[in-house]
Amino acid sequence: MRRRRLLSTAALAVAWLTINVVAASEPAERTPPAMVVIVQGAAGTEEYERLFDQWASQWQVAARAGEAELTVVDGSTDTGQRDELLQAFANAAVGSKRPLWIVLIGHGTFDGRTGKFNLVGPDVSARELAEWLDPIKRPIAVIHTGSSSSPFIDRMSHPGRVIVTATRSGSEVNFTRFGGYLAAAIGDVTSDLDKDGQVSLLEAFLTASRQTEAYYDSKGQLATEHALLEDTGDARGVDSGFFEGIRPVKAAAEGETLDGHVAHQWHLVPSDEERRFPDDLRSRRDELELEIARLRDRKSEMDEESYYASLEILLVELAQLYEQADEAVDRNSDVGHETDAAPVDDLPPGEQDVGEVEHRKDDPSP
Repeated sequence: MRRRRLLSTAALAVAWLTINVVAASEPAERTPPAMVVIVQGAAGTEEYERLFDQWASQWQVAARAGEAELTVVDGSTDTGQRDELLQAFANAAVGSKRPLWIVLIGHGTFDGRTGKFNLVGPDVSARELAEWLDPIKRPIAVIHTGSSSSPFIDRMSHPGRVIVTATRSGSEVNFTRFGGYLAAAIGDVTSDLDKDGQVSLLEAFLTASRQTEAYYDSKGQLATEHALLEDTGDARGVDSGFFEGIRPVKAAAEGETLDGHVAHQWHLVPSDEERRFPDDLRSRRDELELEIARLRDRKSEMDEESYYASLEILLVELAQLYEQADEAVDRNSDVGHETDAAPVDDLPPGEQDVGEVEHRKDDPSP
């Protein structure tokens, strides 16, 4: 019980420090938090072109709301779409460690060996895209919203990457509606399943997947698309059935790490809290939150004493890190404000599992 009281104290400290960081004033200038490359491929028909225009527009609105650096590759220049895309990746390979979002809006194909995304002009294969991304040393998310998109997971899976596809196999060749639901979800606060003020890529994926399933159910049709998310580098991927709300309810295959934890740290439109968090502390904070999430996944395999001992170490370091963040923001603020500490249930995702609190706040399903 003593350890549980210590954990509750550490958790409350994290909550107070988080709020105190948020209360400080905005920095005067900051680097765009992410780079977004939206690739609008060949539509084929006017109907699809209207849909793809709409989806691309929704992504652009979200990217601008998140103050991201935005590049749209739509084949409108004289150089051709492949060259436009190569130039965008060349720009992304220079300098920054900011996350890179690559959104493929259009159709895909699969001939039994090679998956491709349809461009205006020569198509791009999963192998080519993987090769083009190799020189880019920054976190990358590749979101392929087209048909026959799952072979891109096999080719592009890599530690430090998040891959989202609209299908679970190359043989799902019909038009995919998942992309429309995802474009709407990524910037929609109603997709914020854990109520932390921002929509993660995981939350948008789960929302869109469930809405896609609901569409086919409403039509009385068998679903011809089943979206996957992969973020562990094992090229397996999971579907929305692995989660209730955002809580994992299934174990990963063969004892592997469950996909989803990394994607839950990707936010195209960051909350005010996230925007104010010091960049130089964010990497370690993310590492600690991942360790906490993965520790929770292993809880059933551990004895209670070992679990709480490991959790205590992580929470104490996380509380210390938030204290450093608070001090850093205070140094750059003319006026600081204090607020009351938040209850344990209002902690950031990953810190609620402390003391007697053995469950997350209820997660509303879309």
